[in-house]
This record gives sequence, C-alpha cells and structure tokens, in this order.
Amino acid sequence: MTMAVGPLAVAREHLAKMLSADEFAPGARLPTERDLAADIGVSRAVVRSALDELAAQGRVVRHVGRGTFVAPRQETFIAGEAVYPSPAEIMTSRLVLEPEMLPVAVASATHSDLLEMRRCLAGGEAAHTSEEFEHWDTMLHHSFAVATHNSVLIGASQLLIDSRRQPVWGSLKKRTFTPETRQCYCAEHAAIVAAVEDRDPDAAREAMRTHLRHVRINLLGP
Repeated sequence: MTMAVGPLAVAREHLAKMLSADEFAPGARLPTERDLAADIGVSRAVVRSALDELAAQGRVVRHVGRGTFVAPRQETFIAGEAVYPSPAEIMTSRLVLEPEMLPVAVASATHSDLLEMRRCLAGGEAAHTSEEFEHWDTMLHHSFAVATHNSVLIGASQLLIDSRRQPVWGSLKKRTFTPETRQCYCAEHAAIVAAVEDRDPDAAREAMRTHLRHVRINLLGP
C-alpha cells in the first residue's frame, strides 16, 4: 500500500529540485509564493513553510517586499577545505550585531513583521527537540533583522545563520539543550518580542544582549 505524501513534503521536493537546477544559481530570484503554490498545487501557507525551512538552513534569503533569493555561498576555503568560524567567534559577532539591530527593528517593524515574530516564538515554545527549537530560534532571530527592512542588516543576519551551518555548532547546541534551557530561552525571546511590540528600543536592545550573554555562557562557559 502506497502512503500518501503530504503537501509540505511535495513542496519540499519541488523546491529542492528547483534549487538544484542551473537556472537558479546563487543570487537568483525564485518565483513568488503565489506562482510556486500554483505550480506545485499546494496552498501559499505550505509554500511559505517550506521556504521558511530553506531560509533557516541558509539555502535561500527572504527579503520582505523583494522576494526570495538563492543564498550566496558563504564558505571560506583554505587548501581546498571549508573553514568555518568557531562558536566563540560566532557568539562574539552576534553580541556585536544583533542587539544593535533591535532599535532599527523597533522603528521599522510592520504589523506583519510582529505577527511573524509571534509565529516563530510560538514555534519555539512548542518545540520538543533540539533540532526543532534551533529551527524556530533561527527563524525568530532572523525575523528581527527582516523587520529592519534594511538589506545590509538582513544580509548580516543571513551570514550569521550561514556561519552556524557546521557540525561543531550543531553538536554544541544539542549537547547543551535541556527542557530548562528551552524554557529560559523562550522567556527571553518573549521579552525581546514584547519590547519590540512596545516600541521600546532600549529595552529591546538590552533584552537581546541579556539573552545572547546567557546563550554564550551555556555554550562556552563563564
């Protein structure tokens, strides 16, 4: 008996084939969600979920009002081998960049941006595994950058996402993931979102800084 394939799986397969085609090289713009939904035969919500997954994986970059693009290749190569930044370098970069994005997001976030933050927040709260939580954690942090409506800041956020696509980062996050950690991170995420919704740039910046310092201690120690 052949099992039915769900619409999200169909959308994933279609997009995977599309990204492997020569037509869609790094930097190429993908068709709109509406066109993709019509081509695949699924709803726009399903297409959006599949594209969200690809964005979290660093395979596409999504810009509000501009569309979805194939992500550039960010790896650095030395002697033919990919070289990734260390977890310490990643956390230092995040502490420098992400808190300072928040005042811009506070000033620029639309109602749609706020809804996306809440969607990602709910996804993280419902996550049960390290992989599920990492997906929604990545999506939420990127939603703050997207809310700035600044292509440079959005690109910087995407670069931070790309830097985490490595086994060392994944294993470190998985090793330090506990129900207590998830609960604490979710509370910190909620504080950031609430500050953005309140249009309080100082509170949003400080909430992000507090959260990232906590993440750094959990991952790397005091």
